[in-house]
Amino acid sequence: MAIDKPLSITGLGALSASGADVASHHRAVMEKRAPFRPLGGLLGNDSPHARRPAAWIEDRALLTHRKWSPVTMAALHAARQAVADANWTAEDLTEAALVVGTSRGNAAGWLGPWPGRRPFKLMAASNTIHSEPASAVSIELGITGPNHVIASGCAAGLDAIGIAMMLVRCGAAPRALAVAVDLPLVPMLLDSYASSGILAHEMRLDPYAENTNGFIPAEGAAAMAIEPAEGKHPRLIHHACNSDACDPVGIPRDGGRTPELFARWGGTPAAVCPHATGTAVQAAADPAALARVFPGAKPTLHLLKPFLGHAIGASGMIESVVLVSFLRDGMLPPNMPGLRAPDGFTLPETPTSSRGPLAKTAHGMGGHNSLLVISAP
Repeated sequence: MAIDKPLSITGLGALSASGADVASHHRAVMEKRAPFRPLGGLLGNDSPHARRPAAWIEDRALLTHRKWSPVTMAALHAARQAVADANWTAEDLTEAALVVGTSRGNAAGWLGPWPGRRPFKLMAASNTIHSEPASAVSIELGITGPNHVIASGCAAGLDAIGIAMMLVRCGAAPRALAVAVDLPLVPMLLDSYASSGILAHEMRLDPYAENTNGFIPAEGAAAMAIEPAEGKHPRLIHHACNSDACDPVGIPRDGGRTPELFARWGGTPAAVCPHATGTAVQAAADPAALARVFPGAKPTLHLLKPFLGHAIGASGMIESVVLVSFLRDGMLPPNMPGLRAPDGFTLPETPTSSRGPLAKTAHGMGGHNSLLVISAP
């Protein structure tokens, strides 16, 4: 039976270089701290990427397990937080839906050795398939409802929330747990990003600066508990995605079909958290799309990658979790000081009151566009 009640976000979980829980992430943004360090601190100074900035989870023990892969351990950490935050019981979990968003960093721990890990033969097959995190979360938490893995690149986290919303709204499950995870600081993956010329050189990320030329890669996991619950919870209003259908890797510099996602929703957000990776093409595409969507009055912009880095497939959900942590108090997060804003837009440097819906965008390589709309309680 279809559900026509508003969907509430009742639980949150997060793990990244900014901390091992949601409160740590909220605090890092409030204190305007970025966790970026030279990659040599993780990979060794003999790495060809040693001087590049990155952000990694400090407590490696959280990612190391004899049975489960590092990505699975990160996903489990965030999932358990969200379930506890939502106060879901074992009975609640049984029929819940599970949707996991991930990308290339899902292969961490089997593309190469993972320090401190001792995998055993029984798990040799499981640890080399992209669906392992979803299977593991299902097994460990006793989730037997619909189970899906979304791999739409950098939009995977946002799309996982969208599919979870759809499953609950159509009556396929009474509630849903959305999880996103990526550990992209793997030499083979970094080599491919570097060869494409899209990795940043500077420790400070200013996504719309004229000389911006790359993103800062980051590890991360996030989770969100979704249900048609009453009470003072932030609400999920809308999700949609589309494709520019023009290039296998790039995105259109004019913003492509992203404006159509806003038109399909039909509402007007008071604030927007754009993808804002720091690559040169994103620095052109985001402002172009925003200018087409908002030719008149402009919403405020709130950029989170300058605080968190780019966690690839997990980025959209980690940023959404941080946004919801502020919306719970009716607030919007500040921006890092001194960032350049697209023409006509503002980047508030202090927390501001939420005065309407908040739109979050994400984009995957190949022109996959995703939009999520959230509101304060």
